[in-house]
Order: sequence, then C-alpha cells, then structure tokens
Amino acid sequence: MEANAAKRRKLDQTNGGPSFEAVAPSFDAVAPIPEAISTSFNAVAPSTSSMGASGASAFVLETEELLKEVKWDYGNTVTSFEDTLRQFKDAIEASEPHPPVSIVEMSAEFESAHRIAIPYPDPKPAKGSPYKVTFQKPARVNIVGSWVLKTNIKSQTDMAVDMIVEMPTSVFQEKDYLNMRYFYKRAYYLAYIITSLRHKVGTTMEFTFDYLGGNVLLPILVARPKDGSKDPGHKTHPAIRVIPCAPEGYFPAAKLTAISNAIRQGKLEDVEDAKVPTPFYNNTLKAEGQFSSYLRLLYRTAKSCPSFKDACVLGRIWLQQRGFNGSIQSGGFGHFEWAVLMALLLQGGGRKGEAVLSTALHSTQLFKATLQYISSANLQTKSLVIGENAPNLDTLRQSLPILYDAARETNVLYKMTPWSIAMLSEHARWSLLAISDSPLDQLGTLFIVKANQPLQVFDMLLSVKASTSKQGFRSADSKGLLMDFSAKVYNTLKRALGERAQLIHIDIPETSQWLVSTVPPKTKGKSLLVGIIIDPLKASQSREYGPAYEQKKEAAKFREFWGEKADLWQFPDGNIVESVDWTEHSYLGFPGICEAIIRYILKLQLQLGEGDLEFGGREMSTIMPVTPSDKTAFDAAKQAFEMFERDVRDLEDLPLHVKQIAPICSDLRHTSVQIPEFNFKKPLVQPMEVVISFEISGKWPENLAAVQRAKVAFLLKIGSSLEANNEEVRTHLGLENGTRDDENLAFLDVIYDNGASFRLRVHSDLEEALLDRLTKDQNIERYIRTEAAELLAAHRRTYTNLPLHNQTVSTYCTRLPALSPSIRLTKLWLNSHKLSCHFSEELIELFVLQAFLKPYPWTTPCSATTGFLRTLLLLSKWDWRDEPLIVDSSGSLSTSQRIEIGTRLEAWRKIDPNMNRTVLFVATSHDVTGTAYTLPGPSKVIASRMTSLARSACKVVKDNGADLNIRRLFHPMLSDYDVLFHLSPRVIHGIMRDDMARRSQFKNLAEQHVAGKAAMPLAEHPTRTLLRQLKTAFDGPLLFFHGGPDDMLIAALWNPLLHRRTFTVHMPCSLKKVEDESGSDAEGKGKEAGTEDGSGELFEVNKDDIIAEIARIGGDLIEKIQVREEN
Repeated sequence: MEANAAKRRKLDQTNGGPSFEAVAPSFDAVAPIPEAISTSFNAVAPSTSSMGASGASAFVLETEELLKEVKWDYGNTVTSFEDTLRQFKDAIEASEPHPPVSIVEMSAEFESAHRIAIPYPDPKPAKGSPYKVTFQKPARVNIVGSWVLKTNIKSQTDMAVDMIVEMPTSVFQEKDYLNMRYFYKRAYYLAYIITSLRHKVGTTMEFTFDYLGGNVLLPILVARPKDGSKDPGHKTHPAIRVIPCAPEGYFPAAKLTAISNAIRQGKLEDVEDAKVPTPFYNNTLKAEGQFSSYLRLLYRTAKSCPSFKDACVLGRIWLQQRGFNGSIQSGGFGHFEWAVLMALLLQGGGRKGEAVLSTALHSTQLFKATLQYISSANLQTKSLVIGENAPNLDTLRQSLPILYDAARETNVLYKMTPWSIAMLSEHARWSLLAISDSPLDQLGTLFIVKANQPLQVFDMLLSVKASTSKQGFRSADSKGLLMDFSAKVYNTLKRALGERAQLIHIDIPETSQWLVSTVPPKTKGKSLLVGIIIDPLKASQSREYGPAYEQKKEAAKFREFWGEKADLWQFPDGNIVESVDWTEHSYLGFPGICEAIIRYILKLQLQLGEGDLEFGGREMSTIMPVTPSDKTAFDAAKQAFEMFERDVRDLEDLPLHVKQIAPICSDLRHTSVQIPEFNFKKPLVQPMEVVISFEISGKWPENLAAVQRAKVAFLLKIGSSLEANNEEVRTHLGLENGTRDDENLAFLDVIYDNGASFRLRVHSDLEEALLDRLTKDQNIERYIRTEAAELLAAHRRTYTNLPLHNQTVSTYCTRLPALSPSIRLTKLWLNSHKLSCHFSEELIELFVLQAFLKPYPWTTPCSATTGFLRTLLLLSKWDWRDEPLIVDSSGSLSTSQRIEIGTRLEAWRKIDPNMNRTVLFVATSHDVTGTAYTLPGPSKVIASRMTSLARSACKVVKDNGADLNIRRLFHPMLSDYDVLFHLSPRVIHGIMRDDMARRSQFKNLAEQHVAGKAAMPLAEHPTRTLLRQLKTAFDGPLLFFHGGPDDMLIAALWNPLLHRRTFTVHMPCSLKKVEDESGSDAEGKGKEAGTEDGSGELFEVNKDDIIAEIARIGGDLIEKIQVREEN
C-alpha cells in the first residue's frame, strides 16, 4: 500500500463522540510538576515488526499523515475564542452571593423570577425538605479537557470546550454526600450561574441544559453562539460547557466504596434491604472531586511521554469510529477514559507494580499496546487495580466493570455497563486480529471504516420499547429508569440465550439537550436497540438443558426463570435434567429459535407484549427464505453425486481407470440461488456439472481434434455401461460445440429416475499440454497462438480451477454456516440489478468468501444478512482499477507472492490502460494469474455499475440503520435502461417442459413422451441461449443486462460511443442516413461538406431495425419490447 494513501481518505463525519469529558483544570492552574519518566517496558506492547519492517514503516507514515489531517486547527480559533472564555469566567466570578435559604422556597422564587427550571435530578426535593441552598463565589474557574491537551479532532460532531466551576466548601455540609443533597445543591448552583451569564453574554449566546456523560445526576450548561451573532468568528467557535464540580478530596472516600449505601431516605420499590450498595452514585460523587488530580496525571504523562498526545488522538478516532464516547449511553468509555488508562499503564499495572507501557514507544505502539491491554485484561469479570495501596477487593465488588485507580480511589470505568465493556473488548480483539493480518490495509480498518453500523455488526437486531412503569425496574443507584430497564433486559437475555449468543449489546438512545426554561425530556416512547452476535451451531439446538433433577435449589431457580415452559428430560442413560423444548421452531433455523426464546422470556420476566418487540430483517424471508431445509436439499444433491460417482467407479469395462470425478457446479457447493430439489415427479431442470479424469496414458492421440473425438468415445462408453448396469439410469450425449474441432465437442447427461441428473465432461491431461505447446510455437500464425491461448485458459478454468474452487467453497460452506446463504443472497442481489450475466458464479462466490476471510473491523459473519451487507461494503470500497483482490483461502500466499500479484496487475494496466481485456483482477491460492475468474468479464462499464450500486446500497444501510427495509436494496432501477425486452414465461416454461417435442413430427421424440418418460435436459436455459445470441449479433450497438435464468426481463443500453459518422467500409452495426428536421436525408449536406459523390453524408445507428431484428430472433420468447423515449 502506498505510504501516502491516507491523503486520499476522509474520516466519517457522523456519529462522532462529544468533546473530552471533564478531565481536569487547565495547566495554568497547577504548579510546575517535575517530570517522571518511566523507562520500563513490558511485553504487552505489540512488536513493531509484526508486519515486517516495510509494513510497520508504512503504517507509521500513514498514521502520521492521518494525524496531520484530523487534528483540530487551534491557531485559527484560540485567539478570538479566548475573549469569549474570559467573558464567561468574569461573569461567573461576578455573580452575587446570597445566604442559605430553604431549597423549597428558593426554588419556587428563583424559577418564577428568572424563568429557569432548576435541573434537579430525580427524585426532586420533597416539599418539606429541610435542606438549604446558597451561592458563594466559586473557588476557581478553569478550562479543562481536550481543549487544553490539544487532542480534539475535526470530525467531532459536537465540539465543545469544558469550563469547570469549582464550588467552595462553604456551600456544603458534612453529610451532603448522602441522599442526593450534593446533587441538589449542584443543580441550584448551576442554575444561579445562568443568571449572570445571561446578563453578560446573553445577546450572543444561547443556553441549553445537558447531562455530563449522559449521567442524569450531573446536569451541565451548554452555551453556543447564536445564528444571528454579529461576530463572524463565532460561527467557527466551539460550544462552551459549564460544569460545576466539588473541591478536590472533599467527600470521604471510605464512606463511598462500592459496597456502601449513600441513599438512605424514602421507600425504594422492590428493594428489601435499605442498605443496598450504590456504587454508581458513589463513584459519581468521588469523580466530582478528582478533576485537578487527573489533570496532574495527564500533565505529567504528556511531559514524560512525547507520543502520548498523538496516541490519545488515535484512540479518540478508533473509539469514535466504533460509536464509543464518554456518555453512558454510548459505552461510557471515551477519550478521557482512554487517556487515563494509558497514563496509568505508563506508571504501573504490571504484576509487580511495574509500568506496562514505556514512555519511549511511538504513538502507534502505544495505541496497539493499549488495545492489547483492553483485549487481554478480561475487564468483564476481573477487578483490576492499578497503583499502590490497593484496597480490599471485597470493597470493590459491584456489577460495574472495575479498573480501580488506587491513587485516586476511583473506578475509571464506573460509567460502563456489562454490555459496553464486552463490546469494547471485542472491538479491541478484532482490531488486534486485523493488525496481525500483515497484508491488510490497517489504516482503513482501524481508523477509516465506520465500525458501528448495527446491520453489519450483529446477526440479530430487535427493538424493545422501554417500559414507562417504574415498578420492578427502578434501582437505588440513580442511573435513571432507562438504564435500569436496559440492565434488566440485558440480564434476562444473557441468561435466556446462554451460549447461543456470543455477544449481546444494547444501544440506548442518547439524552437530548433541553432549554433552560423547560424540564428535562422524558424517556416515554423511547426504544432500545438490542444487537446479538449468534453462535450458529449452538443457537440451532432445539432443546435447552438445565441442572440435574437432584439439584433442588438450581432446579427451582431454573423453573422459576423459565416458568411453565420448563419440563424434565431423561437421557438414555437414565439421568434426568431440567430442560426447555424449542423443537416447534426448529424448522425456522437459529433465527426462529432465538426469536421464540426472546419473545417468551421477555413476556414472562418483563411483561413485554408482542407490540413492544420488533425484530429487524423480517422481510428477508420474502426475498430469500433461509431455513434448515436448504441444507437438507444441498446434502441430498451431494449424496446423489456420491451415488453417481460410485456408479461410474464401479464400471469395469472402461479403457482407463478413473482417477477423479470432481463437481464444478454451484449446486454441489451449496451456493446456487435455487435449491436443487428433485424427486421422481420433478427432476432437476439443469443437470449438475462434473468432470472426470482418467489415469495418465500414452494412448491419447497427439492431435487436438483427435483428442476431442476420443473424449466423445469415452462418454459414449460410459453412457452405455451405466445404462447396462443400472435400469434407473438414462444417458444422452449432447453436442456442445459444432464449429471447432479443437474445442470440447460433447458432454454426457446422466439422468436417474429419482430426479437427479448430471452433465459429465472428460478431462485429458494431454489436451492441456498440446494447447500450451501451441501458444509457445513461434512458427505458426499469431492468430492461431491467440486462439490456442484462449482455449488453454478455458480448459484450465474448467478442468483445473473449477474443481479446486468447488472444493474450497464447499469446505468453507461447511465450516461457516452463514457463507452459503450469504453467497446466494449476493447472487440474488446481482440478479435483481441484472448484472449476474456479466459475472461468473465463481467470481461472485470469491467476493463473499473474501468478506468472510477478512471480516475486519468485525468478526466473521454468522448470518446471511450480515455476510451479504459486508460483501456490499467490500465491493463499495474496492478500488479495482489499482488494487487486486487476493483471496487467500488456504493462507499459503507469501508476501513475495502478493507483491508479485500486484506487479502483475500493474503490468496489465500498462499493457491495457483502457481495460478493454482485463478489468477485475482476482487472485486466489490456486490461481495467482488473477484472470482465471475474470477473463469472461465483466467490462469496465459493468464493474463501475457494480461499484456504484454497492456504494448506493451501503449509503442506504448507513442512513437507515436498524430501520432499513432490506427489500429496497433489491429494487432495480429499470428507468436507467434504453430498451426492455419482456420475455414470455409461458413459452419459456413450455420449452423447459419440452412441450414442443410432445407435438413433434419425429416419431422417436413423440414415443418418448407416450412412454411416460421425462424429456432430456436442455443443453442451455432458453433465456441464456437468447442472451448469448443477442450478444453475439449486437454486442457493438447494445449492452445487455440480465439476471438469473428465471429473470423474465432483458434490459439494454445503446452504446454512447457510436456517434453519427460518415460512411466507411467496416461499419460497426446497422446504420441509416441522418435525416434533417424537414424529413429529407442529409445527402445534399454531405455534398456541401466537401465531396461531389456525397461521401460526407452522416449515418447513425439504425435503432428501429436493430430492435426489429431482435424481435425476429427472439420470436415467441419475446412477449413485449419497451423503448424509452428520447428527450
């Protein structure tokens, strides 16, 4: 990959995280700190040579170029913005203090006088509350966060500067950490500040409330320049977030441990123990007083580690592209948590307290090492402590993920949830897999691709309508009703699905900002988006097994959870266990089983009805149903092939021993769009193609024409022997080529009475050697060598590449259950857009296989929809003009071979810069030439059309998200075509049933039907025959588009390069004289143009006659022709 590739890339500008959450006061407010440079190095950091020296250097150069592009330009903003910040600081410090007043009286008076709704958290202060509120001049006002560290990026959607207002100790009392008292006083202090700001900057700024990090306990003020501001510089200014905070170390940490209870008033519903721990509430309180402390940590780290800031920027980009930020709703792990984690690991975190990271590392090394730590630390289940004087682990136990900073006695991950930490760990693991895959474009995978698209991440999606009832969902920890409900949903699904789900993630709606004069928006009507990554093998199990019957306590819990669905199951050995039976849904496959489990358990445990749940992708069943019966049909076809192979190998009168019988059709590798269903009454429409190879023999004739006739003799012998040995077999020799004697002449159709049929071709090793000899013979004419090269390529494709391809794809379809339906769905998509006639089936299968082999930045798809959408993403981003597609299915291609493939593509582009011969360049483990699958096509126009459609589809997926109706992706734009040829289904079906032979004048054909025997298979589907003839006759003036064999519409575009021209001997197609507006021809004009005989007259494509000729060729097959009117 080129080192400057980052110059051509752009970060996605949507769904970015907010600015650096309140980290610490500005550097100016802190006394100089001596540098503490840690020189220790731990093996956690990935080796920079994991890609080889050149690969590592390229990645470093690319990231440095990326950093230059994405960093915020502070030079154009800081100078003019400082005045605004100073005005805010002066206004806040000039606020008039007032003595303590009853909170109830003051709230009513304040809201009435200033029209500001004080943003008290729920539950709001009671009417008889004895608390008092006061306002005193703040202890300090400082700028904090990314603005100070200079780690902002341009793609942040809500760029903001954090200004903390440290409240003085005089406004608090000793026990204000209890019962929400601190948060009530904090909310009043924030509202009081607004009155001063309105007076000072109210004409140029508009004010709204928001929650800091989505925490409903921490309202903040957001000030933005008004649209009508007279200062033009205000338009580029970021927003200002005013954040009240507590003095450092004010609250007693010993009373705010994870097992402490700090809310001791009121009656909490469904809470039996009044001392239930409140870890989230306690961590929020402790974090309120840690701003300055974390500032000193980051300041010290930035000084001691030169690459720290760049590593923070890389972490911000990586998190943003995966939808993470510091908001609780977006995972609770943003730029602040990333920076603090790196800073802590640069100081400690090792087994013996040593630093995990070294300050001498480059920013890319720091980034990779941090990913490695997140991936391997097992934060879902372990309580990790960094620092000296670690507390008793019993005081840390909580349902939240734990990364405890011992020096500041704070859980850095307190805003994370069990599902967000699992998602973060998985993303880190997937990214490390991408890094270890040396040939991959690491920059795009890590920083460019938007990796939080739910349809491309998860195998199942469902929308859960949030409950509006507090009964059973409201907890004592003050996270908010929506968060409590989400936790209940997650725990229920986690237990119900068990090993069926590899990952469960809940996407919670972000809290929206609200005007300072109104109350916060309610959660009523909001829905949760639940995404599930499925283990398809375990999810397909139709019975859930629980504890043994003898384990009374566990069995009782199992029955309590599953309700009436639980029953007893006895194994053949006599053991009895609790179980739940889902056999009635097994015919729908794992999606149907998982949906039934989810619907049942959420209704039982959370009282959610049918209208509260909406599953995504249900319309897929109307496009292409994917059920376990599909695999049964493919397995039946494979068994039929094994029977056919056994019958052929049992023939004892063949001249040569059979070496191999290999399938080469999609039916026998589980990838055909139509399921190969057959029986006695309904045989296969098209036979399954196979090739047979014999042992090496010197008796083959050394002449191509003679070899073809010898192959025909072999086929005849095989056919007669099969009919003699098996009464249920009929054979028929078909003519494949009647114009050339050096190309394969015939095939043998073998039909069984059970409906299975096979088309057999013979492979001769000598034929390949003779063709290869012709291509290298310099004593013969050039056109003969060219024809021999074409025949050699076709021979190798049929007899070498296709058997290997069939074996590879069939193996992966067995190993990856979602691969087969994903391939079929992708083929259906190309069929619907009438492009499949330009692509070989094998090439389409390679596209999908590559999406499974290189799934980064995600894991391997486990559902058809996910695999299909990943394939579209691959096609949309593939720059096939300059990049080869290398499908290394066996993992055997070395770096030198990959470089050689790239060099071969460059050579092709130099030889054929217009891409008239080779457009797509696709190499595989068994074919490094890159052209075996693409010589028949597509053309540059078709490849561009494919890319355009894939990009449009990906845009629709991105814009609609989980609300996408996937049927939209399969809707063709027929208005783009110039001519539409509607085929007659009745005539085509009649040909397929061989109705014409029933009325045949030939006695032998009529007797065949009288005897009740089915007709022999056709050599080719009628629509393909018609399309091939049209391409042969009118390839110059028209470009034809057609889907699969069942597509009853052929579309065409006129060639725009066929302009009006003068007469020449070699006209490209049927032309006619150009008539002027009066209706006369342009002969006179031609004479005036320069020649006496009128040779200057103009001709144009004779469209009417060409369409009439096509109608004549198509005959009854063409039912109607629709021509688009020219503008």
